[in-house]
Amino acid sequence: MYRVWGFITNYSLLLILGAVIALIWANVDSHSYHTFVEFPIAEHFFIGEMHEGHRMLTLHYLVNDLLMALFFAIAAKEVWEAVILKQGSLRGKKAATPLVATAGGMLGPIAVYLVLAMILGSDTFDAVKNGWAVPTATDIAFSYLVGRVVFGAGHPAVRFLLLLAIADDAAGLVILAIFYPTGDLAVQWLLLSIAAAVAVFVLANWLPRKLDKGRELRPNSTWVRNTLGFWPYLIAGCISWYGFMRAGIHPALGLLPIVPTIPHADRAFGIFAEAEKHLTDLLNDIEHKLKTPVEVILFFFGLLNAGVEFNAIGDPTWLVLAGLIIGKPLGILLMGAFAAHVLRLGLPEGMRTSDLFVIGCVAAIGFTVSLFIAAVAFEPDAMLGDTPVQAAAKMGALFSFGAAIISIVMGKLFGVKKVEG
Repeated sequence: MYRVWGFITNYSLLLILGAVIALIWANVDSHSYHTFVEFPIAEHFFIGEMHEGHRMLTLHYLVNDLLMALFFAIAAKEVWEAVILKQGSLRGKKAATPLVATAGGMLGPIAVYLVLAMILGSDTFDAVKNGWAVPTATDIAFSYLVGRVVFGAGHPAVRFLLLLAIADDAAGLVILAIFYPTGDLAVQWLLLSIAAAVAVFVLANWLPRKLDKGRELRPNSTWVRNTLGFWPYLIAGCISWYGFMRAGIHPALGLLPIVPTIPHADRAFGIFAEAEKHLTDLLNDIEHKLKTPVEVILFFFGLLNAGVEFNAIGDPTWLVLAGLIIGKPLGILLMGAFAAHVLRLGLPEGMRTSDLFVIGCVAAIGFTVSLFIAAVAFEPDAMLGDTPVQAAAKMGALFSFGAAIISIVMGKLFGVKKVEG
């Protein structure tokens, strides 16, 4: 059983509300909107060359660089469980074809985006080339919801889509970390993040379990859980975030090294699974506690990033859309078919090769992560906020919702038979 609507309500409706408010506000009074986005909260010391050693802490920085770390931590939790647990959805042969298709779902958009940019001329290419990763993302929640509408809840293509979207998110995190640094790379600072992760794992996870070996009541592990709770991991997370920030890697990814160190259940029921709310391990407990804060954070993320004026629509908008709506379906179809038939990895029973193209259309809904990448791929103007190129790319991410309509139409054209259940 999957609680799709509950997930959409929890994590997406407030995000959409924030984005809609931002769009209206930016087109009614752009000056007041950008003044709000760059509202200075405090001036904090920043070691570097920005503003002579000082950087202004704005609402935009607070949400995008600090608070969004909680959102990416939840995404990392799902990816970690899918990879590490014995019944994880990204383990074994069952995940092989979706993983290969995921590669196509990223390479296809990149190729379409860059080739079309080159066709538009060198000036356009130079202006937009850094946004090549914007159309690679897939919004898990909305894609999953649309997938159920197109295929029906019981169709194997829905499970395939979910595996692909999780793998896509994992690859997106890697892309953000490697290709979109926030400054000059100083990778030695990552040692601080690694040290924090190792220390909290050894002291708060491994050592108590080691001392409790052969002791049924597990007194040490119980004391750590009941007395210290999530605090050791919060402290380690803050240290890791600082290490990422100083290393020049986007600090919103700063909690990723800490997620695997948190004690977790021996099994997971999968993203959207109703049963997961009954798991009491510390990792799931932390996720439950983060539910409401992350909802609020996503609202402000939409509010602070989606405020694009409609006159900003330009070449980057169509490049992002082409990457998503053309590159995604073709990439997933070609690589998925290659995996299934050439590599003989096969497709899930009841799924046709043509379903891969429809899955690609559904996966073309980028939204959340595409919007985030667009926000970091292009350097904003310190005074005016989004540059024209950045604003146009963001509009492409927002317009990717149109892939939902395309998916429904393609499902009809390709004769998809809905399977309820």
